[in-house]
Amino acid sequence: MVKDENAGKQDAPERINFNAVAVKWQKKWAEAAIFKAKEDSKKKKYYVLEMYPYPSASYLHMGHVRNYTIGDAYARFKRMQGFNVLYPMGYDSFGLPAETAAKKEGIHPRKYADDAMKKIMEYQKALGNSYDWDRVLYSHDPDYIKWNQYFFIKLLEKGLAYRKKAPVNWCECCQSVLANEEAEGGKCWRCDKEVVKKDLSQWFYKITAYADRLLEDLKKIDWPEKIKVMQENWIGKSYGTEIDFEIDDEKWSIFTTRPDTIYGVTFMVISALHPRLLELTDAKHKPEVEAFIRKCQKVRTPEEIEALEKEGVFIGKYAINPINNEEVPVYAGNFVLADYGCGMVMAVPAHDQRDFEFAKKYKIPVRVVINSPMFDLNAEKMSRAYTSEGSLINSGEFNGSASYDAINEITQHLEKTGKGRKTIQYKIKDWMISRQRYWGTPIPIIHCPQCGVVVVPYKDLPVLLPDKVDFNAAENPLLSSKEFLEVKCPKCGGQAHRETDTMGGFVDSSWYFLRYCDNKNKDKPFDADKVNYWMPVDQYVGGAEHAVMHLIYARFFVKALQDLGFVKFDEPFSKLFNQGILYKDGAKMSKSKGNIVTQDQIAKLYGIDTARFFLMFLAAPDKTMEWDDKTIEGTYRFLVKVYRMITEKKIVDKNIKNQESKTHKAIKEVTENIESFDYNIALIKIMDLANYLNSKEEISRKAAETLLLLLSPFTPHIAEELWEKIGNKDFISIAKWPAYDEKKIDEKLEAGEELYEKIRKDIISLQELTGIIKPNKVVFILPDNWKYSFIKELKKEMEKTRNAGELIKALCAKDKTHAKLIANFVPKFVKNPDKIPMVVLSAAEEKKALDDCIAGLEKEFKTKFEIVAEKESKHEKAANAMPGKPAIIFE
Repeated sequence: MVKDENAGKQDAPERINFNAVAVKWQKKWAEAAIFKAKEDSKKKKYYVLEMYPYPSASYLHMGHVRNYTIGDAYARFKRMQGFNVLYPMGYDSFGLPAETAAKKEGIHPRKYADDAMKKIMEYQKALGNSYDWDRVLYSHDPDYIKWNQYFFIKLLEKGLAYRKKAPVNWCECCQSVLANEEAEGGKCWRCDKEVVKKDLSQWFYKITAYADRLLEDLKKIDWPEKIKVMQENWIGKSYGTEIDFEIDDEKWSIFTTRPDTIYGVTFMVISALHPRLLELTDAKHKPEVEAFIRKCQKVRTPEEIEALEKEGVFIGKYAINPINNEEVPVYAGNFVLADYGCGMVMAVPAHDQRDFEFAKKYKIPVRVVINSPMFDLNAEKMSRAYTSEGSLINSGEFNGSASYDAINEITQHLEKTGKGRKTIQYKIKDWMISRQRYWGTPIPIIHCPQCGVVVVPYKDLPVLLPDKVDFNAAENPLLSSKEFLEVKCPKCGGQAHRETDTMGGFVDSSWYFLRYCDNKNKDKPFDADKVNYWMPVDQYVGGAEHAVMHLIYARFFVKALQDLGFVKFDEPFSKLFNQGILYKDGAKMSKSKGNIVTQDQIAKLYGIDTARFFLMFLAAPDKTMEWDDKTIEGTYRFLVKVYRMITEKKIVDKNIKNQESKTHKAIKEVTENIESFDYNIALIKIMDLANYLNSKEEISRKAAETLLLLLSPFTPHIAEELWEKIGNKDFISIAKWPAYDEKKIDEKLEAGEELYEKIRKDIISLQELTGIIKPNKVVFILPDNWKYSFIKELKKEMEKTRNAGELIKALCAKDKTHAKLIANFVPKFVKNPDKIPMVVLSAAEEKKALDDCIAGLEKEFKTKFEIVAEKESKHEKAANAMPGKPAIIFE
């Protein structure tokens, strides 16, 4: 529960109703339609997009608010920079969660999705995001279903969609098939229950046809390196040799990257989940193999399989090695993937640790075929496999060849004899899109006893879901609808039945970003000119968990559509940003954890802009963040201070040089920080500028406007309100982003002003320490000239090292006269580097800055001030004087 820490306190400042401010400006934005995007060939476009969200709840918590604010702040920033910005929103409304929730609540999934979308949209509008709400789309819209089915047919015609019987990942809890990416770790990505293997006829998209392009084109896009690596590993391209072994006179093409070890093969291993395992097994060993299959049916990742204790059973068959015609036994094993290569591997226990462990366990011979250059290997005495390079032994005509060279030599020999060939293997498998459930896009296929598989004609699209089905059925609810199921064959007119599989939700999210470009088109999925104007997405924002699901599917889909002539580009997302996760009480913020803080709670207490600012300030957007009920009050107080500063201080129409320098420096730094998504750093710079301006009696209009412009992407409602209050008639949300002029950034002027503030604080501290409130005179002792040179050199050297000894040696070499003092000073500055001025003034510049300060100091402290040089002072504290920190003496 979020508590208002200041509620009821006597000394609390009068609270400002920022919530009312937000309501006011959201209404004005909607009336003026300032965020509506239109194609404009004269204007440079910028497409900002957050990943297609699922409307899973009737509220937004602070985790959602953080994610949406990241994208909105960037869209607002780009809009103010003069770009023609497309920033749309829609809903990934198909899928198992809606169907499950509908069953639980006893309502139709469509009603559940519609109600959830309506509520979430209200919250998103209250958040103040600058979406173009005219472009809203959702997956269960009949128009979207139509074009989803249209693309399925196009891919089918191109040979990129097909149906086959295959072992699939089956979740008993969800009663549905899962793609490999949805069953990592052997657990369902939705319900976290165990997944098993099951043979079913399924529809696939041939993503493997694009494996090389998906891999190669990663070089084109500006994505986090970790995401690229995850995709590279998932595609898993490896170069090797395909070798034809024979079992029962049938050829089995085995993939290996180590053909140099072929003479060392002493057994073969077929996957325990291979669809043909029982067919291959002889009758005597079948019961044992069947029991082993049941034991191995849990779905596991390649990493989990690698970590398993290696187990297997002999299937009663032998394979013939094509290099020497030797017969070797075939085992079923739990460590071979059924869908990698042909689902069988050649085992070389002397030179593969996994095979070695298996051979030792089942007392299979070990044969050394690669000898170490350092010592001779003995198969009987080996405690582990030898996997390094060496020279071939026990390898017929190839004896003596270096193992590295033998890879190519043996491959060439196999090619000449027709028993093998060079090949490339991929880990990635075709994308299985079938789901045995109701709430998804129907696959537009009709099964006819006479004609077989028949495509629904284009004119009959969309094929819509029937309203009346039995949601309590254990199997696919579509099977309960006779009206949907029974249909005439489009070819022969005979009785047929519809396909009852629906498309997985990742199909919906593989092209939605294209439909945003032309979401109301009834005649085609989108207009080519509009899509080619807006696409690709310039900045995509979303979670890293979609690296090998949504992100790889969307890339495939766009490449396929390019080949089909629908688009001219081949990558959907030019730049990608992965947001961090919001935690509370040590756990990810979620309803199931009972640790949510809702948007309503925060808006009511502080206004939504306070939440936006706080969520962007507390941590970098890509880092995890812990929610803090107390710290948000500090954010609110800062925004109140800005509000009062702009509305109560004197705003003047004149240039104030110090303020000009500060604002141009802030513009430069904040612009760079937003561009790189270092929002938290940008907000620190904005706060520094605001606090500086608040310390002045009068503020230049230019500085005040700059502050509001910089704040606008983060606190758009407050910025609009204050923009209006200082006399502007237009919207700050579409005002021009300020440009900085490097020449107007005067570091020395700012350093002089900072010196003044430091001295004020030091005088006040000295008053408190000594109890002398009004001394007769205050003396500033300026350091000797050599100290200015010393500090400048120290700053340079500390960029190279923070080792005190090395620094002393380097600095003393340049100034031997003051070596003893340098040796004393350096460790102190290394320990407290913040005591080194950011900008080191010369002695003359610091003297002038102090001279300029004296009039103001004398007025404030009502006493006389004097400046003397260290060498002219006899005071014992004179030696303490350093650049940027003169010694201060009360007399």
